[in-house]
Parts: sequence; C-alpha cells; structure tokens
Amino acid sequence: MARRGKKKGRPVSGWVILDKPVGMGSTDAVSKIKWLFQAEKAGHAGTLDPLASGMLPIALGEATKTVPYVMDGAKVYRFTVAWGEERSTDDREGPVTKTSDKRPSEAEIRAVMPKYTGVILQTPPQFSAIKIAGERAYDLARDGETVDIPPREVEIGRLDLVEMRGNDETVFEIECGKGTYVRSLARDMGRDLGCYGHIAELRRTEVEPFTPDDLVTLAELEAAADLPKSGEADEGKAEPRSFSALDALLVETGAALEFLPSVAVSDDAATRIRLGNPVIVRGRDAPVEAEDACATARGKVIAIGAIEGGMFKPRRVFS
Repeated sequence: MARRGKKKGRPVSGWVILDKPVGMGSTDAVSKIKWLFQAEKAGHAGTLDPLASGMLPIALGEATKTVPYVMDGAKVYRFTVAWGEERSTDDREGPVTKTSDKRPSEAEIRAVMPKYTGVILQTPPQFSAIKIAGERAYDLARDGETVDIPPREVEIGRLDLVEMRGNDETVFEIECGKGTYVRSLARDMGRDLGCYGHIAELRRTEVEPFTPDDLVTLAELEAAADLPKSGEADEGKAEPRSFSALDALLVETGAALEFLPSVAVSDDAATRIRLGNPVIVRGRDAPVEAEDACATARGKVIAIGAIEGGMFKPRRVFS
C-alpha cells in the first residue's frame, strides 16, 4: 500500500508581527500562525515568556532566512517591577524565595538606574533558555537544580522610569539589545535597593525594524481566516477557508532588511544571483563595500550577500 506523503503546506512568505497575548508560549504562537496560514515553514525572532505580551515577529517561508537580522535588532519593553519579593523565576509565576518590608523611594530608584544603562554584565535567570552542558537552564531548574550561569555582556540603550504605583510597584521602559533579560534587571535592581523585586507585568512594544503599527492580534488573524463556525458542516477540517485576507496582513519579507545597504539589479542579473553567481554593482548610488547587503529586483529582495570589489556576492538567495 502506497504511503501517504506528508502535507507540505503553502509556499507563503512574509512576516506576521503578532501581538502575543499573556498566557501563550512563543512556540505555541508560531504553531498557531503556521496553521492559520497553512505555511510550509515558520519561526520566530526572539522568545517571549508566556507571562509577557506584545510584539512577537513570526517569519513564514522565505522570511525565515531574515530571522537573524531581526534577532539582532533593538527591542523596547514596558515592564512593572513589584518590590518586596524575589521569586525563583524572577517573575510572578514562581514561588517566593526572599522577602523584605523595605520599599524604595523614587529617588532611590533613580539613583541606581544609571548602573543599568550602557554595556553591562548580566546573569540570566535560572529559568531561562540558556544551555548548560547541553541542557536548557529551565529544565535543570524545574528538576530542582541550581545552576551556575556565567554573566554576559548586554547593551541597554535607555532605561526610563514611567510611573510609581504607590510604594509597591514601579513601571519602567527599556530599550535594549539582543540577549537582555528584563527579569534579571528586576531581580538585580531589587537586590541593589535592598528590597528585592520581580516582574509583575511585561510587554514588548517594539522589535527593530518593526513598529507598533505592524502589530496584528490573533483575533484579527482568525477573523481574516474565516474559520468555520461552531455547528457548520466543514467544522473539524481544521483549515481556514480564506487566505487572501490573511496574506494581506503579512509584512513583506524585505522589511526585515531595510537597514542594510541595498542594490537594485536587472532581471538578467537577478537570474545570475539566484543561481549563486556574483554580479557587477552598477549605479553611482551603489555601495562600494558592505559586509552585509541585499539585492533587489522589481522592488523585491532576492538575496543577502556582500559587496566587495564592485561586485555583489550572494550568500542566501530568495526564491
């Protein structure tokens, strides 16, 4: 008996800039979006904890090739620190491990904030995706192990105090680089202030180069998919009934590369590039040298590569 082939899905490409709800994990969000779009492949650019809400860029199809560039982009978070308790997870999900009756004043908080801007050393939380001897730190922590996670350099562009909510909570906004743990920041500030602290609320508002205007909710995506309603005959097929409205909500693949030098090429040159061949860069506005650049044809990105010696040399091509 012939073996039935696995369904591949649609060759759809682009970015879904999901406004992830609290309670949903990043992996579950990717699975949901992949199913809604019936996409061949999908991946996300930067994990958000289930406790956190906000911007989770999800790449479909060819856009997965641009994920590393989005991962390296700056992020903006708005978060609330609850003072007086430190918790095992450094957020409100874990059990309390330390307590204090002390509460910091606004002046005390502002006095320690400069310590947490610029390039700093930060120790990731015990419950994090950092790998220790080949295992995820959160798996070891769930087994009751306390692991020694070495500190690492992260960059924080700015840290602003937004609001004091009485004595118990403070709202901040942070712009930071890749690898920064906001939970670690809350923990470390609480220790410095002698009162302990943990994350009570966390929302990611931006991931460069995307903006809040790009955000789309699950409800909006489900409405665009025209999912079968309860009781209808085709219920249970587990497939959206429309893709045109869904696809209209995608952000173009090339949007992730807007900050890279770009060179426009002819159709003939595009064919050569797609075959992996270098082409001569023409035009007075073309970059002379660039370690990372993209080539476009008819306004669409066709490859990522380098510009060396007056030539564009492709590294990754787009179909």
